Amino acid sequence: MEEMDHAEGSVPERGEEQQEAPLPLPPAFLEFLSENGLDPAVYSTAATIPRYIRLKPGMESQIAEIEGELKCGLEKVSWLPGFYAIPPEVQIAGSKTYQQGKIYGIDAASGAAILALDVRPGDHVLDLCAAPDMLGSTGSLTGVDVAKHRLSACRTMLQKYSLGDRTRLFVADGTLFSILPVNSNLRRMEGSIGLEENGSTFSEWTSRRSWKDRQKAKKLNATGSQHLLASSEPELIYYGKHSGLVGLCKSDVLCPAVDDEACTSGYDKVLVDAECTHDGSIKHIQKFEFWGWKTLDRRVLDAERTDNLLQLQLHLLTNGFRLLNTGGSLVYSTCSMTIAQNENVVQQFLSAQPSADLQKIDLSDSWPCRSGGIPKTLRFDPTTSQTSGLFVAKFSKLPT
Repeated sequence: MEEMDHAEGSVPERGEEQQEAPLPLPPAFLEFLSENGLDPAVYSTAATIPRYIRLKPGMESQIAEIEGELKCGLEKVSWLPGFYAIPPEVQIAGSKTYQQGKIYGIDAASGAAILALDVRPGDHVLDLCAAPDMLGSTGSLTGVDVAKHRLSACRTMLQKYSLGDRTRLFVADGTLFSILPVNSNLRRMEGSIGLEENGSTFSEWTSRRSWKDRQKAKKLNATGSQHLLASSEPELIYYGKHSGLVGLCKSDVLCPAVDDEACTSGYDKVLVDAECTHDGSIKHIQKFEFWGWKTLDRRVLDAERTDNLLQLQLHLLTNGFRLLNTGGSLVYSTCSMTIAQNENVVQQFLSAQPSADLQKIDLSDSWPCRSGGIPKTLRFDPTTSQTSGLFVAKFSKLPT
């Protein structure tokens, strides 16, 4: 999925004259596209794809002020509430309106994947991009990522936009993560203001880390081992005031799910925004002009890495579904345009999960997208949608 613009400006934008020229694609990447049945022509649309922004809820009355700050008009995206298109050359990171948290950058196709999840007030949601402002006065959002730097960026974004009040963020391996939403029946220690001296209960979150956590971080930094992090227990790096953790026993909250417990006490909605080769993200491919095309060989074209990605995608999808309530919904998406990372993963998953039911996304009737290679799946692409490429599939969990 196209990432939000927390790191905008780290790679120079292509100049206006450069944007008019087709993106020069190296032979190895052209071969990759050919092997996957993809048309290189989609990358020639790079100069015409708008940049998309989302307004923080409540900022609609300030559109004229935001337009003045960005020095461009905001074109409302008719099929996606709260989203606006701006010219691709406009940079938002240096603007006061961005720094004040009134807008953030996110591709419209990524917004559609979130909307497909149909988050309702009171839902317990698992993943990082599940629109926490849609949760209402109840419910929760649990974010999981094995890379702490990505999760730290997410924490910064949630705090900047005041969207993290009902959020928990765990550094953990998403294929193994097994912590369920907070159960209202858990024993709460009244009057708790913070983690007790013995570390047994949660208080209101603070950025100040305990001595134990600092020692653990030193150990991880010293070993440089991602495997050590992935194999250890999940690390909770943030929780909001109303996430339900304050006053609860730590051992109860961090207790992994057992057997079929998730079928009745799991998440109502799960978003599996799987790691992929990012070949559908035009902006991502553009960056290789700056990084060097040899970097593309390592990050996108390496056969061993691609094989590992396919296994990772299937395992993320399988574990996300395991943690889903019966009757709940799961959305799987990638910003790859290849069949292997999308339709093939979905087909393998359906073959192994008899309780998984592929659902039609009703809202898609008004979206500028096309059908995927499997009925009820969707594909966004630069030519059809004027967005980055994105594959979306939605599942429900049937009773067993």
